[in-house]
Amino acid sequence: MPYPHFDPVLFQFGFIVIRWYALAYVAGILLGWRYMIGLIRKPALWRGTAPVADDRQVDDLILWLTLGIILGGRVGYILFYNAQLIWTNPLEILMLWHGGMSFHGGLIGVALAIAIFARANRIEVVRLADLIAPAAPLGLFFGRIANFINDELWGRPTTAPWGMVFPNAQDGVPRHPSQLYEAGLEGIVLFCVLLWGTYGAKLLPRRGALTGLFLAGYAVARIALENVREPDQGMPHFPLGLTMGMMLSIPMLIAGLALIGWSRRPEAMAPPAPEAAPVKAPPVKAEAAPAAAPPAGPAASKPRAKAKPAARRKRKAAKAKAAPKAPPKT
Repeated sequence: MPYPHFDPVLFQFGFIVIRWYALAYVAGILLGWRYMIGLIRKPALWRGTAPVADDRQVDDLILWLTLGIILGGRVGYILFYNAQLIWTNPLEILMLWHGGMSFHGGLIGVALAIAIFARANRIEVVRLADLIAPAAPLGLFFGRIANFINDELWGRPTTAPWGMVFPNAQDGVPRHPSQLYEAGLEGIVLFCVLLWGTYGAKLLPRRGALTGLFLAGYAVARIALENVREPDQGMPHFPLGLTMGMMLSIPMLIAGLALIGWSRRPEAMAPPAPEAAPVKAPPVKAEAAPAAAPPAGPAASKPRAKAKPAARRKRKAAKAKAAPKAPPKT
């Protein structure tokens, strides 16, 4: 089966170059971010426990995770698979668009980012990892698709009808499209397993359960697919048919199983969310008593005090008219 040729550059305008490889990382990070926001907004998934972070903290966390993925992935690739670049072509280390990212290095970088962020925000490290684990397969899926588009990390020779001749292999031999296998197992299948763990079994309140499920699930998929994936160039022949990917995945499998076992203990259950304090009603101000209404009846018709001097003058005038007049003097 011929390999469908892809231009690794999606769009170019002057010095601005958008590559499929970078776009895959951006898509995985953005989708993972929105997925985590959705998880913390669903109280039913936390079963009475408080979400480990809020929206603002997840927004800040994404920057740390991005740095961990890129720096850890690149440094891990150099140290695990291509250490000779350090003294033969050190500038190549900075050329991320040429490919060459290690999942295990990225995992270490993300673990360091989680630890630093959790300490700075006073969050439990394991519970924060449990929030990130269900979203991680989204990034893995797009990353493996980017490997396929970039014509790298192809599989071993095969006679299967779906074997592809990869141009960069430069041997004309049909090979397993192992990048697509990994996108399916490490991306889609692992995402579905963690989806069940999150929504079906509701494991978010159990510390370490989802993190362990992710580590063990990825390790099983990676160890299985290493049997059809071409070992990286320059790697020595390890005993028992092991590859570097297998040996780096075995500790993940052990750690994942240990976390799953520990998460089943009663002490692994997250504490219940604190009850909200009752809201006190503001004190009611006493209303002023209404002014007394004036009395009805005759008392209401009495003239005011100001009217008394006028009444007195009228009475004096009436008395003066009624008095007899003295006879005139002669």
